[in-house]
Amino acid sequence: MMATTESARRSRRFASAALCAVLAAAAATVQAASPDETRLLAALRKAHPGTEFTEVSRTEVSGLYEVWMNGNVAYVASANPRYFVFGRLFDTQAMRDVTGPRIAQRGGQDGRAQAETASAAPVPVDQLPLADAIKTVRGNGQRKLAVFSDPNCVYCKQLEPELAGLDNVTIYTFLVPFQGEARPVAIWCAADRERAWRQWMLQADASLMQPGAQCDHPIARNLELARRLRVQGTPTLIWADGSRTDGYVGRSVLEARFAEVAKVATSQLQPQPATTEKRP
Repeated sequence: MMATTESARRSRRFASAALCAVLAAAAATVQAASPDETRLLAALRKAHPGTEFTEVSRTEVSGLYEVWMNGNVAYVASANPRYFVFGRLFDTQAMRDVTGPRIAQRGGQDGRAQAETASAAPVPVDQLPLADAIKTVRGNGQRKLAVFSDPNCVYCKQLEPELAGLDNVTIYTFLVPFQGEARPVAIWCAADRERAWRQWMLQADASLMQPGAQCDHPIARNLELARRLRVQGTPTLIWADGSRTDGYVGRSVLEARFAEVAKVATSQLQPQPATTEKRP
């Protein structure tokens, strides 16, 4: 009887293992990239060696591919991969956001990295090594913001016009070489680094840069600072209270966050009502 039971158990274990192997093989087949996706991924990596392309997948739109780069997503036409479209893909017939679920899915896959970012101790702007940043002041400069940015980063270039529209701010830009250090160094070594940064990010004008210049620059220190603060992508915005915003946001969001930070700071400065100790 025991031998029969053990034999049955072995048969079940074997069947279970065989089923798992079949399912794993099926999943691998589903997830395997098509030849078109593989060719496009190789072409993008060759054309943009400073960008870490991690995945290319076909979308519901014929000839349009979803491209992932360091957690950022863009859409590329296979016929002309020179142009990238950043934003949301939306199905107007089904009234469905195609991009949103993919971002949420990626968020789940990258949960550990997000948790590490969230667990990083907040560091207020005033406690950062501000001498290693490009300082931009507009108006009275009362509102303060630090930005970890890369001059090779597409999302950073999208953010810069939003920052340029803000008034009464002091912005400290920490150049980080996530996609190569040549351009960050060339900007920092410029005679007027703030203007060189602004012209490049807003106008794609590199005329004020100093390529190949040998100056005392903080690029390596900024990279180490980013790692210490667990800044894993650009742009990353650090507010006066040490809270942070990851990625591109529009001007309305920037203004709302400034208002929130100011409100919290004001409430902390207000005197607390005195408490009367009660004795029995």
